[in-house]
Amino acid sequence: MYQQSAGQIQLQEGPMAPMKVYGWVVSPWMARVLVALEEAGAEYEVVPMSRSGGDHRRPEYLARNPFGEIPVLEDGDLTLYQSRAIARYIFRKYKPELLGLGEGGSLEESAMVDMWLGVEAHQHEAAVRPILWHCIINKFEGRDRDQGVVDESVRKLEKVLEVYEARLSGSRYLAGDRISLADLSHFSNMRYFMATEYAGVVDAYPHVKAWWEALLARPTVQKVMAGMPPDFGFGSGNIP
Repeated sequence: MYQQSAGQIQLQEGPMAPMKVYGWVVSPWMARVLVALEEAGAEYEVVPMSRSGGDHRRPEYLARNPFGEIPVLEDGDLTLYQSRAIARYIFRKYKPELLGLGEGGSLEESAMVDMWLGVEAHQHEAAVRPILWHCIINKFEGRDRDQGVVDESVRKLEKVLEVYEARLSGSRYLAGDRISLADLSHFSNMRYFMATEYAGVVDAYPHVKAWWEALLARPTVQKVMAGMPPDFGFGSGNIP
């Protein structure tokens, strides 16, 4: 549930203003946070920014995140950056079961969520990100595609997906039998990877493919995905 504003706080009925998220919605890191907010059913508003206009380098934004990266979440007096940390905070506050905590959760399940979040960050994203840059972004920004980098990244991803296939052949989701942030965190990069000519790589891993299709079918994911054109908005001219 979100409202988009031009940067002005819009107070809602009730004692608290909605959380504010700064960034551009096509970003995979922004999408990770938006999916978490939607899954949590939290009230929030998006404060739109322009990457091409350098909004993330302006002093007022650097005061929120000195690294000049998006997204940033503001919740009252609390300011957070780093998308996975923001998603964890949202679920701790509103839906701890998606961290393996709360009712029905356990220390072991929570540890599995953390472990697979680490795998997503350091194995999966590390393999997928160069493919997205060279196959999608570079084309529209006038930079050459390094096919050697793409081929090596695809090989790395195949090895990662072998591990995922083994895990998902015995478990419905990565951390266990219920969905968690460990699964949802993959959506944003996978959305763009599946828009490249290498999407067919997933077909070789039937359990991974079924897991991805289940993620894609979630209404929260569908809602966020509507703001993520497969070309990052370059083709339509809607560059943030």
